[in-house]
Amino acid sequence: MKYRRLSLEELQEMEKEFVTFLSAQSITSDLWEELKQKQNEKADLLLDQFSDIVFEKVIGNIEYLEQKSKREIRLFHCLNDKIRMLGLIIEGETLVDFTQNQDPMQMLQQMQLSGAKLKMYQGEKEYKKQREIELFELLEQGAFISKDGALYKTVEKLR
Repeated sequence: MKYRRLSLEELQEMEKEFVTFLSAQSITSDLWEELKQKQNEKADLLLDQFSDIVFEKVIGNIEYLEQKSKREIRLFHCLNDKIRMLGLIIEGETLVDFTQNQDPMQMLQQMQLSGAKLKMYQGEKEYKKQREIELFELLEQGAFISKDGALYKTVEKLR
């Protein structure tokens, strides 16, 4: 298995796709139920294969990722051969919390009132492992997919 097995919740969200996957394997609903009860190892193998297919497709299409903690935002532009990162970190004490959905203007006002500073940093590296594996690891560490990369593009313009 290249990634990890989809959770029960993830599998439930992809029920139609999983049924299509089983159909392509010539596995009917009745046969699937039988496999789960009598040939658990084969059922597990099919779940693992389906999970890898899903992750390959999703990760292959990733262009931007975001990772937020209370005091830091890391934004990633995921190219084919390398990954670029822009980061924002709060230095000093403030009530600003990047994990909350706060209005950007309110966050700026709070930072100005507290005297905290916003520091920007950046980096770039070639993938040390296969691209998909590194992006998967970022996802497992709490990054999430940004469909349009709007925040990355905004921060990039501020550099």
